[in-house]
Amino acid sequence: MKRTIAIVAGGDTSEFHVSLRSAQGIYSFIDKEKYALYIVEMHGLDWHVQLSDGEKAPVDRNDFSFLLNGVKVTFDFAYITIHGTPGEDGRLQGYFDMLHIPYSCCGVLAAALTYDKFACNQYLKAFGVRIADSLLLRRGQSISDKDVMDKIGLPCFIKPSLGGSSFGVTKVKLPEQIQPAISKAFDEAQEVLVEAFMEGTEITCGCYKTKNKSVVLPITEVVTQNDFFDYDAKYNGQVSEITPARISADLTARVQTLTSAIYDILGASGIIRVDYIITAGEKINLLEVNTTPGMTPTSFIPQQVRAAGLDIKGVMTDIIENKF
Repeated sequence: MKRTIAIVAGGDTSEFHVSLRSAQGIYSFIDKEKYALYIVEMHGLDWHVQLSDGEKAPVDRNDFSFLLNGVKVTFDFAYITIHGTPGEDGRLQGYFDMLHIPYSCCGVLAAALTYDKFACNQYLKAFGVRIADSLLLRRGQSISDKDVMDKIGLPCFIKPSLGGSSFGVTKVKLPEQIQPAISKAFDEAQEVLVEAFMEGTEITCGCYKTKNKSVVLPITEVVTQNDFFDYDAKYNGQVSEITPARISADLTARVQTLTSAIYDILGASGIIRVDYIITAGEKINLLEVNTTPGMTPTSFIPQQVRAAGLDIKGVMTDIIENKF
């Protein structure tokens, strides 16, 4: 008998539509001979299953079930692909934990920690991971242009400490851009990160582990024609993504070893992706950790899986079966 899988998408941030695209990718990747698949779309308190006939069936949040032709359907597993709250910050993980429904990604603590870029980077810094100098502002707090320039310098990045897909991110080059950039970031989140600019090569590396295997994927080099790797670069093709990255074998090995170590330090589960900047002297600097990475057919992880000579269908099976 097939296991019934919920691909959980949507969420309550600007990444709503990005998440729906990832859900379609995951739906295409998972082995339909082994699993019965349903996409569950969440937005606020509107939770529903997208049925094959185009209709929608409401989800009973008491037990995460729905009715199909009058018969209750429950789920054996949830593949969470919400980018943002409530699927990336630990809230949904806690809900599934209470219902004893296994899911694809890391647990409550690791999800909450990695969703907060400032907290995660500061935590990993204690383990010797290199990060950029940064400052954190919470809503209601302010900082002068002079303090930003004295403590962080220009250019710098001002961005939400929570969230992704480069929503609310500004590369600030001039003092008069600082306060508008802070306001823009606060439109996306309650916390804002002011982070020093690092000149170098941007790369990203995926990793997943199961009870039986540890897989660190080939590294992707990110080359954008834009000022930085913004939304248009990520989703509208204004970027070159080169897998494997054009870096030395020694540096490749060091990045992959660090990625595997970060996975273990955080207590991650499922697939993660770690983004870095390589600065002068082949220094590896952490940008951020993503525990629910994008999974459209052109996203980094599927690219890296193909470059590794792996079958994405088999990887999805690994992720699901590891929880049973």
